[in-house]
Amino acid sequence: MFKRVRFLFVKELIHVLRDKRLRITLIFPPIFQLIVFGYAANLDVRDITTAIRDLDQSVDSRDLIARFRSSKYFKIVSHPETPKEIEALIKKGEITISLEIPSGFSRKIKKGDTAGLQIIVDGTESNTAMIALGYMSRILSEYSTEMIVKRLNREGMKDFEEAGAELEHRIWFNPNLESRFFYVPGVIATIAFLIPMILTAQAIVREREMGTLEQIMVTPIRSWELVLGKTLPFALIGFIDVVMIALIGVFWFEVPLRGNPLVLLLGNLLFLMSSVGIGLFISTISSTQQQAQISTFFFMNPAFILSGFAFPLENMPQWLQYLTYINPLRYFLVIIRGTFLKGVGLEILWPQMLALAVLGGLMITLSSMRFRKRLK
Repeated sequence: MFKRVRFLFVKELIHVLRDKRLRITLIFPPIFQLIVFGYAANLDVRDITTAIRDLDQSVDSRDLIARFRSSKYFKIVSHPETPKEIEALIKKGEITISLEIPSGFSRKIKKGDTAGLQIIVDGTESNTAMIALGYMSRILSEYSTEMIVKRLNREGMKDFEEAGAELEHRIWFNPNLESRFFYVPGVIATIAFLIPMILTAQAIVREREMGTLEQIMVTPIRSWELVLGKTLPFALIGFIDVVMIALIGVFWFEVPLRGNPLVLLLGNLLFLMSSVGIGLFISTISSTQQQAQISTFFFMNPAFILSGFAFPLENMPQWLQYLTYINPLRYFLVIIRGTFLKGVGLEILWPQMLALAVLGGLMITLSSMRFRKRLK
């Protein structure tokens, strides 16, 4: 019984090792994807191109501008003289944000009056615009607080600066807010999802396309043995790819692996059940390798979007959040980030492990039943 499965297993591995293009596909694209996300994908917003129009030309206005110059978040690239120049700079994409200090700014501050400032933000990139506005608002708020303290001290409240609350930030698990610590584990998850799914779908479809599937079926091999012999090699390849990418992430990108590697490997094995099951299902709805490839991306894109890899699930509509519960990639991302960054174990991750086991078992069972029906 298992002898026939072993023969199929060895046959598929030999085919992969002999196919030069397939060997390259299994090694270089995952590494390239990891490098791109590790180096290029960066959520940190710094050196925001800024224009400042100073109509006051006072000591106070120059002090305010100096705060922006010393900040690592802003890069002052222009001092426009008219509002039309600001508009032109934004249209050309040369600046992201502009600040206008009106005339009489210093006089109003010294009198204790409110001094208005104008901020114009390029909203075409909404995320960058909101972050830039937040950074500028923080600097202006600190400046405003200092001006109030100085004025009250001049009026006799010498100890006023000691009043109020002082905030101290404590960032857990990613103290420096490194973007690659967020992205690299996510890339490992997408590779574990995509490669076994593509290989499983195309391997079975290739047999059908070449006419060799019928030849296999006239042998004594059973349908479940065929399914097992065809899927195990690609699950093994996906497992090896994940280990390889994880090692690169740890030793090259220095992403900390704080948890137990065995927990990560267990989650990977459970997750591979789902990816192989989906690949098997794709093989039942595809007649050619081109159809299998298109169907793979049809499954991959919604799974990627609904996983929490790049877009927070909490920001999605409620009905769409319910849909994410049938997405295995969602659970594996929690496992892999929890293992890498938080160092948590099975006592925390067991609900995600259970969900992957259930989804993987159902997917393989349903796909195998449909595959056997397709063979009849």
